[in-house]
Amino acid sequence: MKVTGFISLWTLVSLPCGQLANPAEHEDVVKHAIKLHRGKGAVITQRKQWVLESCRKLSGLLRQKNVVLNKLKNAIRAVEKDAGLSDEEKLFQVHTFEIFQKELNESENSVFQAIHGLQRALQGDYKDVVNMKESSRQRLEALREAAIKEEMEYVELLAAEKHQVEALKNIQHQNKSLSMLDEILEDVRKAADRLEEEIEEHAFDDNKSVRGVNFEAVLRVEEDEANSKRNASKREVEDDLGLSMLIDSQNNQYILTKPRDSTIPRADHHFIKDIVTIGMLSLPCGWLCTTIGLPTMFGYIICGVLLGPSGLNSIKSIVQVETLGEFGVFFTLFLVGLEFSPERLRKVWKISLQGPCYMTVLMIAFGLLWGHLLQIRPTQSVFISTCLSLSSTPLVSRFLAGSVRGDKEGDIDYSSVLLGMLVMQDVQLGLFIAVMPTLIQAGVSTYSSIFKEILRILILIGQILFSLAAVFLLCLVIKTYLIGPYYRKLHTESKGNKEILILGITAFTFLMLTITELLDVSMELGCFLAGALISSQGHMVTEEIMCCIEPIRDFLAIIFFASIGLHVFPTFVIYELTVLLFLTLSVVIMKFVLAVLVLSLILPKTSQYIKWIVSAGLAQVSEFSFVLGSRARRAGIISREVYLLILSVTTLSLLLAPALWRAAIMKCVPRPERRSST
Repeated sequence: MKVTGFISLWTLVSLPCGQLANPAEHEDVVKHAIKLHRGKGAVITQRKQWVLESCRKLSGLLRQKNVVLNKLKNAIRAVEKDAGLSDEEKLFQVHTFEIFQKELNESENSVFQAIHGLQRALQGDYKDVVNMKESSRQRLEALREAAIKEEMEYVELLAAEKHQVEALKNIQHQNKSLSMLDEILEDVRKAADRLEEEIEEHAFDDNKSVRGVNFEAVLRVEEDEANSKRNASKREVEDDLGLSMLIDSQNNQYILTKPRDSTIPRADHHFIKDIVTIGMLSLPCGWLCTTIGLPTMFGYIICGVLLGPSGLNSIKSIVQVETLGEFGVFFTLFLVGLEFSPERLRKVWKISLQGPCYMTVLMIAFGLLWGHLLQIRPTQSVFISTCLSLSSTPLVSRFLAGSVRGDKEGDIDYSSVLLGMLVMQDVQLGLFIAVMPTLIQAGVSTYSSIFKEILRILILIGQILFSLAAVFLLCLVIKTYLIGPYYRKLHTESKGNKEILILGITAFTFLMLTITELLDVSMELGCFLAGALISSQGHMVTEEIMCCIEPIRDFLAIIFFASIGLHVFPTFVIYELTVLLFLTLSVVIMKFVLAVLVLSLILPKTSQYIKWIVSAGLAQVSEFSFVLGSRARRAGIISREVYLLILSVTTLSLLLAPALWRAAIMKCVPRPERRSST
């Protein structure tokens, strides 16, 4: 019966297209095949005749295929022995025969795969959704593999066509004498072919069998053109250059990162348009915020909101814009470190180390308490608490920009304490990212493995502490032996040419960034330490470098704050405004109270007055919660709803931060000593 069903399915597949004239007749044939497969609706003689005819057709096709394969093998041997053909002609003909062999074998495999798939579907339970899902997945995988094989065959045909063209050229060259120019061009052509073969990486063939690589179906989308006839040539050029966009089934969009032919320069026009648009719109948005008394950074965030998915949706290269914006964070922290000398760092290092640790522990404790009352999973409570415990370093750096900071009568400057604690929180960010895989495992593990997870977290903390010790030891060596001669050499070489100075300082910053990244500490700490090391060379050095780096920092900071606006969704905030305001005020008040409590315990008695200003600077949520939240959502630690709540609370807390900061400055700092809040 199984053989009968198998052959009957083959007959259904091999029915001539002329017999399936319309959908109704197609459906009748399918019903008839199912009845025959189950042994119903047909007499025994009719069923036997149907099976015999199907077997005859199948065996006839297979015999014919074997005959053709033998003829192809004989043809290949004959071509290889033919002395009258050139090497190029032999290569072309053999390649063509081999492609036809693959076509026959793949066609046979496709037929039997279709038969097996139909047989599996007929034997399955149509009420079982899981079974149908698995069948659909298997068909999808088969289609993907077939598409990849067809693509490879098409590439091979292109190569065969190229060989044919070369063979024709060789024949023409043999029949006529070449001029000197033709000979030179022929040599250049051969050299260009060798160059293409050398630089081509074969990334597709090298990675398709790598573990974890999946075949995906994608759509290739060309740019919309208003006048298709007028811009036809432009589209053809862009198609050849591979500048179109790919979209997968999960609605992720991709752009070209490395072309096959690296000899042709290319530019991502989407990214260029995005940066130009952000630059133009940031100006009126910044002016508007300055007019109403808000920091300009909020104008840049509004610019991102208007251009992002919740606004005009004109930004196509969101990931690239965010990546460029990260350099704004790097240079911002470099300038913060440039104003934060090692002497000031030594004075507040204990407070900077203890304060963020105590606040994080208290935030996690409160998070677990509220999570227990609201029946939230412990892993989710821990993650949300750690996200909310972070504060925005770029925002506070903007608050402190342009202020003259100094200690008076042995008191500790609030700006030193605040920046020191923020940099330590950036170090904690690296620890949170390292611990995140453990949180994922803890969410699905049993109580018997909790001890192992706790032990793993302690090991990670030990590794981070060891890395910090190594970083600060390296900084001591650089400050003592290297940074002085390095800057003097830069200063000597850059006389009359600031390009060398800017490049040298940027390279040193990126070197420190790379070192801290290799040691599994945050890249932001490396940028901060680079600025602090250079500031040890004196006030004149600091002023000179600041004049060169500040314009770069300002432009990149605009991109960074605009990238934050890309993740702000005003419609969601309006729909849930009451809940979000309550949550935001609760988080801001809790962080302010906890910061005041911790600083009251660790600050000297003579510096207790600065706890209000420092607490006001810490009473908001860092924009890095976007990064942590997105990773946690992909990992399944938090749901989509919780992720949107974290994004909205973060945004609202950043909007409330200037008002709280100004209130603290007005209350705690005497009028002659008030610093700029912009």
